[in-house]
Amino acid sequence: MSAGDDTAAPLQIDVVRGNPTEEELAALIAVVSEAYSREEESATVADESLSAWQVSARHLRKPLRRELGWRNYTAG
Repeated sequence: MSAGDDTAAPLQIDVVRGNPTEEELAALIAVVSEAYSREEESATVADESLSAWQVSARHLRKPLRRELGWRNYTAG
């Protein structure tokens, strides 16, 4: 459905246990629809996702072990 489309999609409810009345089904649909509407109104757009470089770059090097000092450096 688009934002300007006011027609509701057909709704299918499968009752797997019990025998609800038409009024009970209508009440259930009203409650669930209202909860969905509130959730939809309060939904926010997710923050910008990280680029592939930003995601993979954090694993390129391990944290520096500062306790070793520069004397333990080997260039080989």
